[in-house]
Amino acid sequence: MEPDTAEIYNGGIKDSAHALDAEKSSTGEHFAVTADSKHHFDAADLDRVQRRLKQRHVQMIAIAGTLGTGLFLGSGKALSGAGPVGALIAYGLVGTVAYASLCSVGEMTSHAPISGTFPHFASRWVDPAFGFAVGWNYFYSNAISAPVEISAAQLVITYWDDNPAHVPIYIAVMCVGVCLVNVFGVQWFGESEFVFSIIKLLLITGLILVGLIIDLGGGPDHDRRGFRYWKNPGPFAGSLLEPTHIGLDRFLGILSVLVNAAFSFQGMELVAIAASETESPRRNIAKAVRRVFYRICLFYMLGIFITGLLVPYNDPSLLHSTGNAAQSPYVIAMTRAGIKVLPSIVNAAIFTSAFSAGNSFLFCASRILYGLALRGQAPTFLTYCTKAGLPLAAVGVTCAFTVFSFMTVSNGGETVFNWFVSLSTVAGFFSWFAMNYTYVRFAKGMKIQGFDRRKLVYYSSLQPYLAYWGMFWTALFIVINGFEVFWNFTASGFLTSYINIPLFFFSWLGWKIIKRTKVWKYEDMDFVTGIPSLEETELLEVPPVTILQKIAAVLF
Repeated sequence: MEPDTAEIYNGGIKDSAHALDAEKSSTGEHFAVTADSKHHFDAADLDRVQRRLKQRHVQMIAIAGTLGTGLFLGSGKALSGAGPVGALIAYGLVGTVAYASLCSVGEMTSHAPISGTFPHFASRWVDPAFGFAVGWNYFYSNAISAPVEISAAQLVITYWDDNPAHVPIYIAVMCVGVCLVNVFGVQWFGESEFVFSIIKLLLITGLILVGLIIDLGGGPDHDRRGFRYWKNPGPFAGSLLEPTHIGLDRFLGILSVLVNAAFSFQGMELVAIAASETESPRRNIAKAVRRVFYRICLFYMLGIFITGLLVPYNDPSLLHSTGNAAQSPYVIAMTRAGIKVLPSIVNAAIFTSAFSAGNSFLFCASRILYGLALRGQAPTFLTYCTKAGLPLAAVGVTCAFTVFSFMTVSNGGETVFNWFVSLSTVAGFFSWFAMNYTYVRFAKGMKIQGFDRRKLVYYSSLQPYLAYWGMFWTALFIVINGFEVFWNFTASGFLTSYINIPLFFFSWLGWKIIKRTKVWKYEDMDFVTGIPSLEETELLEVPPVTILQKIAAVLF
C-alpha cells in the first residue's frame, strides 16, 4: 500500500508484515479483503469512515446519551420493586459496574480509536471467535432495541392521542425519521444527538429541582413530604415472591431492580463506538470517561433519591404501566401537588428521549455491523462506504430492523415483539462482560510486551481491579436475569430469559470450529497494525480565551 493511500485510510501501516492489499470493484470503491493467515481480522487500514463528530457532540452524548425512558419512566418501576432505599442501592451498585465497563473500553479505545470498537478488541486480544460472538450479540441487541424505543415513543404519544387507528402512522413517521438521520451521515447524527441531549439534561435537571421543591412543600398544595415515605410504607419493598419471608422478599426485590437499573445504564459505551468518526478521539474519549462518574452521581443517583421522596412505593399509579408520562413518579407527584402544565412538557421531553434512544441504537448497530464486515465476520458488501465516509450498506440493513416496531399494532404481534425484547436484554450484560474481560487480557498483554499503559491519553489507576469488579457483577446479572420465572415457571418465560446464553456460546464455538481460531498468546497480541498514531488523530488543542469559550470548555 502506498503512503498516500494509507493516509486516506486514517492510519498507515505500522508493520509491513501485516500489510493488506485493498480490493477494488469495477467502480473503484474499496471493500474489505481477507487478512493474512496469522491475523484473523482485517486491520483498520480499510476503514473508510471519516472523523466528523466534533468535541461538543461527543461530550454531550457522553453526558446525556443514556438518559432516557429507562430513567424517566423506569424509575417508578424500580421504586415499586425495591422501595426508595432498595432502588438507591441497586442503582448505585449498577452504576459502579457501568463505570468499570466504560473505563475498560475507554482505555482500550484510547490506544486504538478504530471501527469495530470492543468486538474488534475482543477479536484482536482474546480470540477472533470470541469477537465474532460479541459483535453479533451486540449488533442484535442494538438492532432490536431501535424498534423497541420507537414503540416506546409511540406509547408516549398516547398521553395526548390514544386513538388506535393513529398508531401505525406515528410508528411509520418515527421509523422514517430515525432512518433519515442516520442515512444523512454522522454529522447529522451528531447534531441531532447534541440537541436531544440538551433537552434531556434540561429535563432531568428540571425534574430534580421540581421534585425537591415539591418535597420541601413548595408546590401548590404546600405539603412538606420530607422523608415521610421512607418511614411509611418504609425504605424497602418486597418482590412478593416470598411474602412469608420478609428479609428474603426484600432481597429479591433489590435483585429485580438490579436488572432494570442495568438496562437504564446500558449505552454509555456509545462514545467509544463513535471513536473512529470523532475528531481527536483519544482526547475527547478521555474527557468523557473521566466525567461519567460525576454524571452517574448527579443524574442517576440524585434522580432516584428524589424519586423515593415524592411517591410511596405502594402507590397504585406506579403499578399502572401506561408507557407515557402518566407512570413517571415525577408526574404523579406533580399531579398530586396540583401542578397542571408541567406534565405535558415532561411527556414531550420524554418523547424526544425515546426517539433519541432509537436513533442512537440504530447508529451503534450499523457501526458494529460495519466493523464485523471489515474483519470478514459479516458479508463483504457491508463494508461499502460513500465518499463522505458513511457505511451506507450497514446503515441500510440496520434500518430494516425498524419495521419490527409495527408488530406492536396487533395483539399477537405484540406478544412476539415482547419476546424479542426479553431476548435482547441479556445481550447488554454479555457486552459489558466482554469489555472487562478483554481489558484484563489487553492490560496483561501490553505489560508482557513492554508497553506502558500510563502513557496512554486515558489511563485509569484503578485498573485492572475495576475490570474484575465489572466481570463479577455482569456474570451475576446474566445468571439472575429472569429469576422470577422460577417462582411462576413458564417455558416461554424461561426461554426468553436464558436462551441468549447458549446462543452466545454456540456462535462463539461455531466460529471457532469453522475458522479454527485460537486464543491469542499474550506475546502474540497485535497492538500496532492499523492503529493510527497520535499525530494522525489528534488535532491541536486551542486553549479557551473568552468567557464563553471557557464555559464551553468546562461543559464540553
